[in-house]
Amino acid sequence: MIWTIVCFLITLFVLKRFAFGPIQKMLDERRDRIRRSIEEAENARTEARKLLEEHRALIGQARGQAEDILVEARKTADAQRQRVKDETEADRQRRLEETKRQIEAETHRALQQIRAEVAELTLVATAKVTGKVLDDDDHRRLIEDAIKDLDFSVLEETRQ
Repeated sequence: MIWTIVCFLITLFVLKRFAFGPIQKMLDERRDRIRRSIEEAENARTEARKLLEEHRALIGQARGQAEDILVEARKTADAQRQRVKDETEADRQRRLEETKRQIEAETHRALQQIRAEVAELTLVATAKVTGKVLDDDDHRRLIEDAIKDLDFSVLEETRQ
């Protein structure tokens, strides 16, 4: 039994001297590597979460900017649509006024032409009825009397 204890102590001394130190050193190194790997994994996870949050924030900003662009485009389109509508309405009003002026001018010209023809017809009729040629003062007086008797107010009312 003593020999067993001596062998045991010698083996323990040899193992402690040559085996336990390197084994313990190897275990410590492995423990350090594992700890570093875990820390690196935690750092990578933290960095990944940070990047994910930044990515989400950028996507949110991009969506906000896209919405702003759409709102601005809609406003611009509405403004342009209103401008075109206003221009079209102004053009329509201008053409309507121009047409009214043309109608009034043509009506006035037609009335003047009718008055001139009535005056001419009155002179011809007077010359045939009386059998004599009238001087300028008589012509004027007869023309004015004939025109006074005619009712042009109906034509002028339809013009307005």
